Amino acid sequence: MKYSEIPSGTQVSIIIPTYNESQNILKILKSIQDNLPKNTRTQTIVVDDNSPDGTGKLVEEYMQSVKKFANHTIEVIHRKTKDGLSSAILKGVQIATGNTIVVMDSDLSHPASLLPKMIDALKHPKYDIVVASRYVNGGSIIGWTRKRKFLSRLATFIAKRGLGVRTKDPMSGFFAFKKPVIQGLSFDAIGYKMLLEILVKAKNASVLEIPYTFTNREFGKSKLDSKTIFDYLKAVWKLYRYGKEANKEEGRKSVSFLSKAGRFYSIGAIGLAINYGVSSLFTDVVSDLWYLHATIIGIAVSMSSNFILNKVWTFEDRDFEPKHASIQYAKFMGLSSLGALAQLAMVYLLVDHNKMDYPIALVLAVATSALSNFVLNKKLTFKEKVWS
Repeated sequence: MKYSEIPSGTQVSIIIPTYNESQNILKILKSIQDNLPKNTRTQTIVVDDNSPDGTGKLVEEYMQSVKKFANHTIEVIHRKTKDGLSSAILKGVQIATGNTIVVMDSDLSHPASLLPKMIDALKHPKYDIVVASRYVNGGSIIGWTRKRKFLSRLATFIAKRGLGVRTKDPMSGFFAFKKPVIQGLSFDAIGYKMLLEILVKAKNASVLEIPYTFTNREFGKSKLDSKTIFDYLKAVWKLYRYGKEANKEEGRKSVSFLSKAGRFYSIGAIGLAINYGVSSLFTDVVSDLWYLHATIIGIAVSMSSNFILNKVWTFEDRDFEPKHASIQYAKFMGLSSLGALAQLAMVYLLVDHNKMDYPIALVLAVATSALSNFVLNKKLTFKEKVWS
């Protein structure tokens, strides 16, 4: 299925969700105005979640103080509660009059100078979605900590392997699409990554990724917290279920060797995050705890969570009869322990003998043991043919 071409001069709607962005909102509005294509009628919609710092009021005052723009209107939607980023975007889409929709953040991390290129690309019938990408050639990130980069890459890995998304930056918050792309789709609006839901549900939509440099916010506070991470994992699970049901309706096998491997590795990535979080928690909270002891605790917690997730998701085994599940758990823990011992030894060698940073050593060690764990557990724990 292809979507209609967007003719030159057709109105574009730019949706900007906000919460406590009073230090940034006027700058981004002015930057948008300065960079808009001259021949395109544009509507900017600010969706504010009742910001305590008065972001929405600032937009209203700006609308009254500036001169009316020839081809540009600004609107603000005041929501009574903080209902989340995805639902804010959906609210903006509901009142958008443009045939092209652009979504971007208000914290100046998304350069408005890229708007003409994104809008122009969607005039071509070949493309349905344009993603401003940090991870294609020419893209980059400035100002993030190593931990933030790691979490971003981990979320991207889970999306690509667990959901089969091919876009290199499915977690981008800066993207544009032809409005017909989402017609007839139902959105859960869970979490903060609307693009991922569109990529999964808009079948056969053609995607173009344009590189850009993401610059971390200078003012205000990042919205990334533990709730955001939990909402993301919840959204991935719902999207997986959506894809599975879609496969059944089309008569396709929902699980193959490669897709199971992808799920196994995705859960391994989640386990890595749990391992890293638990290990870091113990090394930070218990200051005199040796890092290897903290790593052992992290491994134990992550292995248990990996078993449950792999049983239910990767191998689609819902039989939790105590004896059956206990035998599987023992086999899984035994096989995983062999990999864990190799992982532990590798971490020790890389950190103590090669002076490598602990987080990097941990990632390399987990990656090394992942393949053997998958094959052995597939064959011995869940009694499946290796190549089925």
